[in-house]
Amino acid sequence: MFPTTLLTISLLVGMLSMETRADEMKLTMNTHVYKTVDGIDIHADVYRTDSAAKKPVLVWIHGGALINGSRNNAPKRMQALCENEDFVLVSIDYRLAPEVKVPSIIEDVQDAFRWIRAKGPALFDADPSRIVVAGGSAGGYLTMMTGICIEPRPIALLAYYGYGDIDGAWYRYPSTHYRKTRPLYELEEVLPAVSGKVQTGVGFSRDLARARGRYYLYLRQNGLWTREISGFDPNTERDKLDPYCPVRNITADYPPILMIHGNRDTDVPYHLSVDMARELARHNVAHELITIENGEHGFGGGDPEAIADAHARGMAFIKRHLRGE
Repeated sequence: MFPTTLLTISLLVGMLSMETRADEMKLTMNTHVYKTVDGIDIHADVYRTDSAAKKPVLVWIHGGALINGSRNNAPKRMQALCENEDFVLVSIDYRLAPEVKVPSIIEDVQDAFRWIRAKGPALFDADPSRIVVAGGSAGGYLTMMTGICIEPRPIALLAYYGYGDIDGAWYRYPSTHYRKTRPLYELEEVLPAVSGKVQTGVGFSRDLARARGRYYLYLRQNGLWTREISGFDPNTERDKLDPYCPVRNITADYPPILMIHGNRDTDVPYHLSVDMARELARHNVAHELITIENGEHGFGGGDPEAIADAHARGMAFIKRHLRGE
């Protein structure tokens, strides 16, 4: 039996050790500039624990129709996963349309991955050989794009209600849904939101995000989204859009991908994930499509248990690939 003093010291040392380990595993966030272009800083939020080990990296790409959104909405479930598994979570901004066009947005995404690979090991203990990418909606589209525009390719992709093309009928023609369910906007009402400087990280300004949301609705109501975000006419310049449509660029080297999509989605049609799955199967790429029955964009209307199960399967998919299991 320990003498009382020694027992007290032993217990205190044990408690301090436990507290130190808990502190080491707590996720903290730091913001970095990963790129400066034309005087505009583009940021990434990096979430990591204080442990010194080299860590696999999960990259989150935000949505917002390529017009809206910001890096500050990295899902809590992904933060929890990275805290529990000692992964690094990198949530990136990119310049937004229509002030810049899709080619520039893709350049930003490519530069973000170059930065992670070049600077990540020293800045936040990143292991650049183990990168998984996830994103929702426009972020799901950009996640799919990383499978064709990033070298070396990510080891796996997780896309929530993403889209494999940007020139389908769903975007090229007026949206009946948005013409019936929203006020009809006129150009002069919405143009001020996109008539200023190049934007990035719009989600930090609620008023600006709402104004740009109305601009998006105007584009959808008039079938103008593809032209305005790409700078190309989808009716006469389809060949120029080909490089920015993942579904038309699948090869056998495309990374394994898990897609989750609601089959009642009125913003990004469910068939876009079905089309991706068909093309992935044609090239023998490992893939899975989880369907949320009656799920709208963001899964509203779907069964809560099915949604929770889909999210759990998404987190397991990330963990499995980052752990090399």
